[in-house]
Amino acid sequence: MNKISGIAASAGIAIARAFILVHPDYSVQKEQVEDTGAELKKLDEALEQSRTEVEAIKARTLQELGEKKAEIFESHLLILSDPEFINPVKDLISKDSINASYALNEIATQFVGMFENMKSAYLQERAADMRDVTKRILKHLLGITQASAADINEEVIVIAEDLTPSDTAQLNRKYVKGFTTNIGGRTSHSAIMARSLEIPAVVGTKDVLSQVANGDLVIVDGLTGDVFINPSEEMVAQYRTKQQEYDVQIAEWKKLRDEPTLTQDKTQVELAANIGTPADVEGVLENGGEAVGLYRTEFLYMGRDKLPSEDVQYNAYKTVLEKMDGKPVVVRTLDIGGDKELPYLEMPKEMNPFLGFRAIRLCLDRQDIFRVQLRALLRASAHGNLRIMFPMIATLGEFRQAKEVLLEEKAKLTAEGTVVSDNIQLGIMVEIPSTAVLADQFAKEVDFFSIGTNDLIQYTMAADRMNERVSYLYQPYNPSILRLVNMVIQAAHHEGKWVGMCGEMAGDQTAIPLLLGLGLDEFSMSASSILPARSLISKLTMSDMKTLAKESLTKSTAEEVVELVKATLDK
Repeated sequence: MNKISGIAASAGIAIARAFILVHPDYSVQKEQVEDTGAELKKLDEALEQSRTEVEAIKARTLQELGEKKAEIFESHLLILSDPEFINPVKDLISKDSINASYALNEIATQFVGMFENMKSAYLQERAADMRDVTKRILKHLLGITQASAADINEEVIVIAEDLTPSDTAQLNRKYVKGFTTNIGGRTSHSAIMARSLEIPAVVGTKDVLSQVANGDLVIVDGLTGDVFINPSEEMVAQYRTKQQEYDVQIAEWKKLRDEPTLTQDKTQVELAANIGTPADVEGVLENGGEAVGLYRTEFLYMGRDKLPSEDVQYNAYKTVLEKMDGKPVVVRTLDIGGDKELPYLEMPKEMNPFLGFRAIRLCLDRQDIFRVQLRALLRASAHGNLRIMFPMIATLGEFRQAKEVLLEEKAKLTAEGTVVSDNIQLGIMVEIPSTAVLADQFAKEVDFFSIGTNDLIQYTMAADRMNERVSYLYQPYNPSILRLVNMVIQAAHHEGKWVGMCGEMAGDQTAIPLLLGLGLDEFSMSASSILPARSLISKLTMSDMKTLAKESLTKSTAEEVVELVKATLDK
């Protein structure tokens, strides 16, 4: 047995076989061929191999998860046998004397574009099926032997150097029971997504990838940050028991699902969830979420080869708003840059991408992209309680310009006869120190603030949150951070505006008492953190937390603040 320690990034216990995640290269080049018959034969063989694979996956899914879950693979089988798809590929090979992989990719791209521009949400979803099927066929045509995240179809623990946002967006939590990576921290996007998916994760292990082979039995302890490779039967039994105990604790928390979030002295706050896709709403509601405090729309733009159309976005936003059934939904406009890239935008490499051309800066420059998203949001606003939030606002000028673009698109839609809600709150993320310092001026113009502590902390402490060597400076309890948070809350309340927090600090059990005392109105976190947070808040009194928060602002170090919180809760 081998034990490796890392950072506990997402709570829970996972026990399963290892799946080493690699990134296959599906890129194709156009090649002239003399023997088109050989290319046609290669295509037929690749189609047959793909059908055999999908049949096997469908059968296993039918047995393990039922008929409804197996339906998606029936769609894949239909594509693999559809003459309207296959014949144009063969025609292109024969007429242009080109290689099968290039011809397949060309025709598939045409179909994906066609599906994405359909009005029907059902037909738009077929674009994703077409992409999956195309990759499966290309895998055989190109001789790719590595498996990707999308290929996982049995219970595994994913092992990787790191997981990109695109990787995590493809993970199916029915099969991926947990993951562990060499690099990353609690606020890396892979960790955040793990909590959204409610799967145990340990990150920042430094060398787990070199210690594990495909098929090894692995235990991931997302409570302590430990990873065990090929453990003894005795240890597996111990962890099965620990897993059951944690499940019992979760069952206790579940009893609070439909309860309001009240302190012991009956002060009410709102517990919201951070989501990345419409599918995440199910977890929000299952965990008693009272709102969506952050919808990260960038995942709509990832895992594809071009920008999503207005209709694709509209359907996604509409789905979330309808599922939330009148509960508030805060949608963050496109936040690309830093560690989130879109290859098809061909953005220049930057020395300091976290401080560079990203988020609202990109959107104000590329208004062709921004306006499409705003139109989709405005159209969707008729279907629920929409709030729109601009990320990485540094100056009042940026907010005013973004608001002006939104109002222009609203006027156009209204003129076209499209129904748009007149009750859309417009806010900003406070994640840059300059914005926190000038919060009293911003509060006169915005409808709300949402404090993005993940970036606010790294910018205030001048410490890259992805860099393990300076991870000791990622200090959410540092008095300087608490003072900035207090400044924002006081400024907003002075103008009668509400303040939320959508950074990971909002779901932190040490930070919650402090934030409660500082007067935070809305706590937005991973869905799996909501019920533990509600349980904690129910045991606290607002009067005591105000005293705690006031005293914390006088401390000199993060360590002193943590000790103060511990001493207060232990009374």
